[in-house]
Amino acid sequence: MSPHSPLASIDIGSNSILLLVGRMHQGKLQIQRQRKETIRLGGALDAQGQLEAAAMERGLQCLRRYAELIRDIPNSHRRAVATQTLREASNRDTFLQAASEILQCRVELISGEQEARWIYRGVTALLPEQAEQRLVIDIGGRSTEICVGEGHTLHSAASYAVGSVAWAQRFFPNGSLAASDFAQAIQAAQQVLQPALEQLRTHAWQQVYGSSGTAGAISKALHHMGEPPGLITRPALLQLQQQLAQAGHIDRLPLAGLRDDIKPVIGGGVSLMCAVFQLFGIEQLRVTQGSLRHGLLLSTAQELSLI
Repeated sequence: MSPHSPLASIDIGSNSILLLVGRMHQGKLQIQRQRKETIRLGGALDAQGQLEAAAMERGLQCLRRYAELIRDIPNSHRRAVATQTLREASNRDTFLQAASEILQCRVELISGEQEARWIYRGVTALLPEQAEQRLVIDIGGRSTEICVGEGHTLHSAASYAVGSVAWAQRFFPNGSLAASDFAQAIQAAQQVLQPALEQLRTHAWQQVYGSSGTAGAISKALHHMGEPPGLITRPALLQLQQQLAQAGHIDRLPLAGLRDDIKPVIGGGVSLMCAVFQLFGIEQLRVTQGSLRHGLLLSTAQELSLI
């Protein structure tokens, strides 16, 4: 197999299913194609913990489209993983088996810790070569990963069952965005994430980076409010939270540029970001392009001795 053969990674997340195609060139990852579809599997777990049939079919249809896009990539160069929603779903084996058949490669159900490790690798691979201490936060649909390391070296990684989709369903029902909803959501998130604070006491960091769609969506909303692109600051985040609470409902959102698929979960995402900023004493966070799918692709390249 040529060392320049393309690789594909697929992240079956709680909010979106994401595809990344790239190849290694002189030890660096060159991105060739990226695709994202908002499927929102995380909002389709019923009271018994089963993934609803309609959501399962939406996910499988997405994977059929992705399979067509990667039809020329060898099966050995494909890697697909499922995360928190499938970790919770009692009927996950049905989905995983069907997904593996569609993609012609095994879809792995990975642990939260492994997810966090690959997120850190993917994020730092696209950052400058610096020996800075880095805190990486990924707020997903049903889980949040928190990692700390120096440069490309990971020191600590953990995953917590709290995410924008789950928090939107729990604290912002029917599109409500009341100030009291935010207060309850932030307090509950801090309780879940408290163990991370204890774990991070032994690590210092100089820069904070945000991965995943939540950080990106908040950053874009802030940019439309006049803030610098790709940056979330504590004062701007507080201002955004206040604007949402003043609107009171997602149907009355004043934010230009906010995609329709983000609106139903914006309360969950902003409340979680506020909780993280408060709990860890963060003043600013930079949004990065690297993510789980980048780390997964790099791990595949390493296993194939392409790097």
